[in-house]
Amino acid sequence: MRKMRVLFVCIGNACRSQMAEGFARAYGGDVMEASSAGLSPYSHVPPATRETMGEKGIDLELHYPKHISEVAEIDFDLVINLSGREVPVDEAKVREWAVRDPFGGSESSYRTARDRIEEHVMKLVLEARQMPEGWGR
Repeated sequence: MRKMRVLFVCIGNACRSQMAEGFARAYGGDVMEASSAGLSPYSHVPPATRETMGEKGIDLELHYPKHISEVAEIDFDLVINLSGREVPVDEAKVREWAVRDPFGGSESSYRTARDRIEEHVMKLVLEARQMPEGWGR
């Protein structure tokens, strides 16, 4: 069974998409290969993103923002768009997740975004585990 290749995209690849990638790797590493990227990457992953994810036991210390063009050569099975904008990929592969961007906000806003993303990722992992033939095409 081939693992599902999933890309999480937000604007800066500093908060939401990094959180989603972290959860997907931690909870769904058996069924998916997760990556993340941004439409306009920030210079670094903010401490608030790292700290908030650390509260869930997920270490993002080695994560860094990447532009979506840096992963363009990968044939993703699914692209999760958290940006609220159009992403330059095959529309048929895109799912929209409406999660407010916590960038520059309070600790509470980071936790709220983190918890919503965690719920979405857990549902996605369960969906991937229920695919009888895996994600191979």
